[in-house]
Amino acid sequence: MIKAIIFDLDGLLIDSEPLWQEAEILIFKQVNITLTPELCLKTKGLRIDEVVDYWYQKYPWKNLTKKEVEELIIGKVIELIHLKGEPLAGVDYAISFVRQKQVKIALASSSATKIIQAALQKLNLTNVFSEIYSAESEILGKPHPGVYLTTANKLDVSPQECLALEDSLNGVLAAKAAQMKCIAIPEPSQQNNLKFAIANITLKSLKELNNDVWKSVN
Repeated sequence: MIKAIIFDLDGLLIDSEPLWQEAEILIFKQVNITLTPELCLKTKGLRIDEVVDYWYQKYPWKNLTKKEVEELIIGKVIELIHLKGEPLAGVDYAISFVRQKQVKIALASSSATKIIQAALQKLNLTNVFSEIYSAESEILGKPHPGVYLTTANKLDVSPQECLALEDSLNGVLAAKAAQMKCIAIPEPSQQNNLKFAIANITLKSLKELNNDVWKSVN
């Protein structure tokens, strides 16, 4: 039986993936790396330190430290969230739906804590979650299951009794590695990606969350 639901943040609750792409394209230009939205997808769902390290390993630079690049990207993402962050379709509905199920509700994200705080404030969701946890506190980010295992531990719920909602393949892999049930809600361009078959069920948006879906994972 499901006793806790754990939401991802970026690309699931807030339409932040375009903001991440905009920030990464802008900041990586400062170290002479030209990214495109398609290239940004290669690191979707990873922590910012892992994103920066991924590109540093391919195209090492000297004028800024990796930490400085991380902080510049984080700052730009927060600025963009405040300017134009928008909820994705069905967020309010999904929150209302899971609240009716009398389960614990948490958030587990690859994003830095200050980005999580900015996004939840922008979406007016600061009081929804009983636990909010960032993978920045883990040795490894998604697809490693650590962020989900720690969140389950904080909720005092066994991972097998948790349901994760994810938009990225790395997130789905992390949830399944933690032995959780997982609903995948990929972005439109990834809807036909067969790799998402690892999820228990795949939806097109949070608006498709209903009692039939609930029964299928419970």
